Amino acid sequence: MAKEGTVLVICGPTAVGKTKYAIKAAQHFDGEIVSCDSMQIYQYMDIGSAKPTAEELQAARHHLVDFADPGKPFSVAEYQKLARETIDDILSRGKLPIVSGGTGLYLNSILYDMDFAKAGADSVYRQRLEETAEEQGTAVLHELLQSLDPAAAEEIHPNNRKRLIRALERLHQGEKHVTPFSRSVKEWDGHDFVLTGLTMDRQELYERIDKRVLQLVENGLAAEVRKLMNMGLTADDIAMKGIGYKEMIDYIEGRISLEEAVITVQKNTRHYAKRQLTWFRRYDKIDWYDITLNGGGETALAGYIPWLEKKL
Repeated sequence: MAKEGTVLVICGPTAVGKTKYAIKAAQHFDGEIVSCDSMQIYQYMDIGSAKPTAEELQAARHHLVDFADPGKPFSVAEYQKLARETIDDILSRGKLPIVSGGTGLYLNSILYDMDFAKAGADSVYRQRLEETAEEQGTAVLHELLQSLDPAAAEEIHPNNRKRLIRALERLHQGEKHVTPFSRSVKEWDGHDFVLTGLTMDRQELYERIDKRVLQLVENGLAAEVRKLMNMGLTADDIAMKGIGYKEMIDYIEGRISLEEAVITVQKNTRHYAKRQLTWFRRYDKIDWYDITLNGGGETALAGYIPWLEKKL
């Protein structure tokens, strides 16, 4: 039995199998799952976000899935508030909160007292940065940040337009150095996080990613994107910038073939998985469970619970 205030975290790259492992842990430890995925929050975006299936939702109680309007902006600050309230509610009922997902910034917002107040908006300057990124690419923003605050530039991926703009805004507003959110160190008081990561052989993970993308397309990803576009969503909506959605928009609007879209989604997803692993490996307290080294498949899944019992 986990001690009071314990929160289990199961993170890892996309397609590694986090949902399956989180459900197994929830069933064994009398837990409830708190999703930590920036795409699975959105309604109507079921296929591309690889949301838990109806059967998986029945197998364990899930929170923060399928509730946000994809046509409206949803901030990390909003996620932090909802996630922390949910975690405390689960703890108050004597159950184990299991934070499961692969969005590093969302996980940081739970683990650390991130100061969102500093990320105020200067609409004119922001618009100028958005236009620069649109016309010249996000690499230009990254070079600008590199010249102003090299330490921040080192922490922010050159393709992460949103975080680059937020950092540049703060510098524009007079801050001399932007402390990246990934370096926030003050932990959320009163909570004991047991941080675990799932990993597997890199080639095996990439093969799983490629197969899953093909499965998403077979399941109707293009039709899902068309439906969203018919609802009025465009490539400018944040929700539609997710991997799988932005590439399908290019296909639907005739800029690339379906085959090219699939190959691009596979490539972008593999790159994203690599960035996720880099992000999670920064956590000092994380314990990694290698699915490949533990026999793979059902063997590794069965071995995860005895491994976890030693951590909780």
